[in-house]
Amino acid sequence: MSRLSIKFLFALIICGATAQAKTKSLNADSADHRSWWDLRHYRISLTPNLEAKTIKGVNQVRFKALKANKILQLDLQQPMRITGVSMEAKPLPFARTSDETYQIIFAKALTTGKAYTISVNFEGKPKEADDPTIDNGWVWTKDKQGRPWVSIFCEGIGASVWLPCKEGLKDEPDEGTSMAITVPDTLVAVANGRLKGKVSQNGLSTYTWAVTAPINSYNIIPYIGKYVTWHVPYAGEAGKLDRDYWVLDYNQAKGKRHFMQVDTMLKAFEYWLGPYPFYADSYKLVESPIPGMEHQSAVAYGNGFQNGYQGKDFISRSGWGLKWDFMMVHESGHEWFGNSITASTYGDTWIHEGFTKYLETLYTDYAFGTKAGNEYAIGTWKRIKNDQPILGTNTSDKYYKGSAMLHMIRQIVGDTTFRQWLRGLGKQYYHQTVNTAQVFGLLKRYTDRDLSKIFDQYLRTTQIPILSYTHKDGQLRYRWINCVPGFNMPVRVSIGDAPQQWLKPTTEWTTISAPSGVVKADTNFLINVAPTP
Repeated sequence: MSRLSIKFLFALIICGATAQAKTKSLNADSADHRSWWDLRHYRISLTPNLEAKTIKGVNQVRFKALKANKILQLDLQQPMRITGVSMEAKPLPFARTSDETYQIIFAKALTTGKAYTISVNFEGKPKEADDPTIDNGWVWTKDKQGRPWVSIFCEGIGASVWLPCKEGLKDEPDEGTSMAITVPDTLVAVANGRLKGKVSQNGLSTYTWAVTAPINSYNIIPYIGKYVTWHVPYAGEAGKLDRDYWVLDYNQAKGKRHFMQVDTMLKAFEYWLGPYPFYADSYKLVESPIPGMEHQSAVAYGNGFQNGYQGKDFISRSGWGLKWDFMMVHESGHEWFGNSITASTYGDTWIHEGFTKYLETLYTDYAFGTKAGNEYAIGTWKRIKNDQPILGTNTSDKYYKGSAMLHMIRQIVGDTTFRQWLRGLGKQYYHQTVNTAQVFGLLKRYTDRDLSKIFDQYLRTTQIPILSYTHKDGQLRYRWINCVPGFNMPVRVSIGDAPQQWLKPTTEWTTISAPSGVVKADTNFLINVAPTP
């Protein structure tokens, strides 16, 4: 795609806001028609019309009845429409109940504890992304040789922009998905997971892909283009990881050179986080007509086979961001945070974005040293806006301020404990949805320390704490102000020309003996320091 631009990172903010608003609307129809059933599996058949920019297909939805009910809600946004629903080859009545929802009506209440499958036929012309760098929807474009190149970007607007599904983060298909995509036999179709088969006839080819792990609905993605592929096995922490790359045919040589970076990336992430979470479904990078997206086990890559973001380090302006490919590292990091460990609500998605943003620092640290990692991290803090608290909102601070908070926690607990916590999260919440309290609770278990005031300060307020101090006659008095009640974060400081030391301020005055001089905080702490007037 020729229109890659830095606008995409701002689109992440826009899309996040859209995601929260859209999901509230989708879920508002009737919780009673959504909460009584547990999603187990999607089996999708999809046929796009590349000229008309329309799609048609079937989604076989397998679910388990958690309690008796006879009305089931599915989400599908106009102008897409459901054209038929059946169960056990018998048609079921259905009705559109809003611009975004349908209700499926059973003849009688389904039996608690029993599994069912409904087949949902759908068709229409889904919303098109006017500019894939900033807009959600289907991307119908051409490659440099004028051949069709098609995919979707729908994290913000939701998968129901094209697929009848159960929208939201809380309930993923526990037994994975499969998708059969039918395209002209001059093209190739790629999707999440592993290729299970290809059948060609009458000038068409159907590629069937399958995922065994739970998956966010917005991550279920087809890619259609003139793709070629190569396989590079990786000796990972959990054994052999199948690693495949899919790029447009004329980019194969370029891709083979550039994607050699993936070795170091996987080593860094497995060192800090534990095994890649989807060994059973493999790891893929797929060249995409969007700049990048964390499509599970089929990560979208559109950064032009260059370091930084489109060849620039505008994220940190530290210089270190030009040493590695931003889209490759960031979007692959979401395999751990976002895909395996998934926030249970949109208000908790700092868990996706704050942790993954910090993985950029951990990668830089692993590849180039701690000094490089610190400089990269601190460089990103210039983007903190402090416009809204992080929890319950979609402020971009969930990326940058969330990352800053994690960087400070790492300084306080040390690399060994911090790494144990990250790996513990990966193990404890493997393929699960979580909330903020669970993430913090596990940190307390690993540190045996109550660091909850740090979370309250940086996630629940827009205030940057101030270390206030007075210095007289060899006595230093200090305390935290501009903070939540009881804020007690330790901080590393220098006093005059003396070596750095740790202080343990609270909101009450503490007095210690100290040499004269200005108090300066270690630059790895997002705080302000001010002498008391």
